[in-house]
Amino acid sequence: MPTLNADVAVQGLEQLLYSISSLLYLPVLLAVAGLALWQLVALGALCAEWRERRRGVRALPASAEAEMLSSLAAHEDQPGLEARLERIVQQSEARGLRQLDRVRCAIRIAPALGLMGTLIPMGIALAGLAQGDLARMAHNMVTAFTATVVGLACSVLAYLLSLVREHWLRSDMTDIAYAAETLYARAAATETREA
Repeated sequence: MPTLNADVAVQGLEQLLYSISSLLYLPVLLAVAGLALWQLVALGALCAEWRERRRGVRALPASAEAEMLSSLAAHEDQPGLEARLERIVQQSEARGLRQLDRVRCAIRIAPALGLMGTLIPMGIALAGLAQGDLARMAHNMVTAFTATVVGLACSVLAYLLSLVREHWLRSDMTDIAYAAETLYARAAATETREA
């Protein structure tokens, strides 16, 4: 008798897990499709930024230098110019890293969503096979393999985007740090002449 109760408990647990998996089917497929669309938008944004950079317009260094110049103008009233410039450099780096983190997140999430988008339809396909519904099984297997391909493609694209963005961020941060050092040296030289 104890074996019968254990079998019933295992079957109930299996049914619960199958139900949870079935509930995740649509959200996972929507997430994979949404991630694919987001990757296309991110690729478009990267291309637009590349065009701007080719024209010499770089948003992060430009905004950081504008903040530094306003901080330099306020330097006469407040001490601690070096600390304020360093804070601007750090804030600029944080802004760049936030943008990069969105792309890095897709590198890790895309394969997981692709795998979930594979395994959930395969479970449903096997259930269809058990019931003799070959059309349902074939449809779910196509969905499963498509989700895998889309998830992996999104991950590869996100990785390539992150490489380009990391390179740009390093270049921008070098220029921002140089601008901060130059402005600080100029302010120090001005103070020395005035003294």
